[in-house]
Amino acid sequence: MTPQPTEDPRRTIETVFRLESPRIIAAVTRTVRDIGIAEELAQDALVAALEQWPRDGVPDNPAAWLMTTARHRAVDLIRRRETYARKLREIGRDLETTVSPPEPPSPEDIDDDLLRLVFTACHPVLSAEARIALTLRLLGGLTTPEIARAFLVPEPTVAQRIVRAKRTLATKNVAFEVPYGPQREARLGSVLEVIYLIFNEGYAATAGDDWLRPALCEDALRLARVLSGLMPKEPEVHALTALLELQASRSAARTGPTGEPVLLKDQNRSRWNRMLIARGFTALARAEAAGATTSTSGPGPYTLQATIAACHAHAPSYDTTDWPRIAALYTALAARSPSPVVELNRAVAVSMSEGPAQALQIIEPLTTDPALRDYHLLPSVRGDLLQRLGRKEEARAEFLRAAALTQNERERNLLRTRARECAP
Repeated sequence: MTPQPTEDPRRTIETVFRLESPRIIAAVTRTVRDIGIAEELAQDALVAALEQWPRDGVPDNPAAWLMTTARHRAVDLIRRRETYARKLREIGRDLETTVSPPEPPSPEDIDDDLLRLVFTACHPVLSAEARIALTLRLLGGLTTPEIARAFLVPEPTVAQRIVRAKRTLATKNVAFEVPYGPQREARLGSVLEVIYLIFNEGYAATAGDDWLRPALCEDALRLARVLSGLMPKEPEVHALTALLELQASRSAARTGPTGEPVLLKDQNRSRWNRMLIARGFTALARAEAAGATTSTSGPGPYTLQATIAACHAHAPSYDTTDWPRIAALYTALAARSPSPVVELNRAVAVSMSEGPAQALQIIEPLTTDPALRDYHLLPSVRGDLLQRLGRKEEARAEFLRAAALTQNERERNLLRTRARECAP
């Protein structure tokens, strides 16, 4: 131990535990085969640190100390179980003498236990809401109150989702493993979807008073970067990372001085983060290189979306954007992953490349699609097209309908402003 009287041991403990808890929980889960129990044992290690470090000093390697303590708690737990002998044979008789691996030299250099934890937390047997809550808890290091604040839901609701998720994984006997073959491809889609949903909620909040929730974007981006390090041969993993890097690069320009939304066409591109754009281009190049050697069906959906984001990043202005290419990319995306939302986005690109009248023809069939019945962006986009065609009264009605559908106060104000601009 190295005494550090000038530092706050409690703050050090909280920081180290938040960074290292995913790896600790993953390693202990491999031993006890239960995520809920593994998290409790990690918390036991945290309590031990809170008791000992202020008295004895912060260890030279705090992460290794926490890992070792949690593993010892796991061994003690197994000893107390009636099935100790059988369990001991399963995990190997040398468990007690196992030395913790050295701390990884970089965030990307993480053993397979963390990858197993990612796939387990995002298992399709759980609902999307449960997967998101459990992933943010176990991998993002967020507390239950933090998750509740991020998604504007009551704390008991989040707590129930997490408890039920752990119980479901245990009762369904979900294996703590990384699947292979077709199962891996199916499960990877669930993992990427969870990270994407977390980012999107931060990038354009569905409800509340704030347009952006930067902390959620940062958590999702961190998870994507970690996953890229864990799965370097998966093109869609790199593609998702590229997409999030490029989207996040615009964050500073997406709000005005009082937090009001700023549309893409009105953004000051000098405020786009060039470092994140460069990281996004690098990740996209990795996705394309990995796809060239592993994919036989062409670019995946995240690769196509990242390529669209790259087109925006390359363009010096909204008007000089390569809209025909973006429209073609959305056509390819619609063929790969059919969706009315993709069609809506394609219509926006077509409106810039061919004109609002052509785009309106794409949108009209979408107005009867049940999936978009309460989707506020449909009347919002339609209102924009009608406004550009000079049909202001119709446009005003669409903007007001969109304002009534959205649950985000900032977006509602923007749409009402656009409606007033269409008034005679």
